[in-house]
Amino acid sequence: MTRSPVRPAGVLTLTTDFGTRDHYVGAMKGAVISVAPQVRVFDISHEIPSFDVAEGAFAIAQSFPHYPDGTVHVVVIDPGVGSARRPVAVAAGGHWFVAPDNGVLSLVLEAAGRFEAREVDLRHGLPRMSTTFHGRDLFAPVGARLAIGLPFDEIGPEATALVRMDPAAASDGCGRVLHVDGFGNLVTSFRASDLPEGASLALGDGTVSARARAYASMPAGRLFLIVGSSGYVEVSMNRGSAADALGVRAGEAVTLVADDSVSAGSRTQSVSEVE
Repeated sequence: MTRSPVRPAGVLTLTTDFGTRDHYVGAMKGAVISVAPQVRVFDISHEIPSFDVAEGAFAIAQSFPHYPDGTVHVVVIDPGVGSARRPVAVAAGGHWFVAPDNGVLSLVLEAAGRFEAREVDLRHGLPRMSTTFHGRDLFAPVGARLAIGLPFDEIGPEATALVRMDPAAASDGCGRVLHVDGFGNLVTSFRASDLPEGASLALGDGTVSARARAYASMPAGRLFLIVGSSGYVEVSMNRGSAADALGVRAGEAVTLVADDSVSAGSRTQSVSEVE
C-alpha cells in the first residue's frame, strides 16, 4: 500500500442498490449536506440489483475515472450491514472511496494497483447510528468529511487484507460476464487483445463469432461481439437483448473458442442464426 496525497475536489458520488422508490437516497444526501453543504453530490446509480456486490463493483470501476481527482465515492451495496464486516475508506487512483469491506471495491483496487486503506472509526458517523442504515449514518457523513478536507490518516487505523473478488481479467481462455446492462448487452471479462482473429465466445445457449465496430452496423436481432465503452468485449444484439437470447446473466462463465475447435455438431448462434 502507498499513500498518494490528493486535494479534495468538493465532489461526492453515490452508488447504491437502494433504488429510488424509498427515502434512502434522499436521506443519504441529507446526511452529506448537513456535514458539508458546499459539496456537490452526483448519483452514479441506485439501481444496482439488490445485494449484488459484483454489479456494484463494475459500476464504480467504470465511473470513477471520469470524475476529477479528489472526488469521494460512497459505495453502499451492503448485505452485511450491522454485522462484523468492516467499514473502510480507500485512497486509490487519485480518488477516495468509502464502502463496506465486502469486495465492492475489487475492480477499483485491481485497476489502481497501489492504494491505502483505513478502517473507519465510528466516531466519524452520526451520533446515533442504526444497525440497518450505515449508508446514511456512517458512509455518507464520512464521505462528506473527506470531501471537505478530513485528513485521510485520521479516518481510522490502517486496514489490511481487504476482501477481494476473483480478478476480472480473463485467463487461459476462461472468463465471465461482468455486467448485463439495461439493453441486455453482456459485458465479458475479455479484452479485444484476448480474442485472436476468428475466435468466438461460448456462453449460455450458444457461441457468438461475428464482430462489429458499432451496434447499428449489424441487422436488428442478430448477435455479435463488440468492444464497448468499458473497454471489454460485449456480446450484443442490435435492437434486442443478448442476455435474453442466450439465457445468460451476470457472473456466468464465458469461454474462448478457437476458430478450428467448434465441432460440426455443436450449436453455434452466429448472426445468421438468430431471428
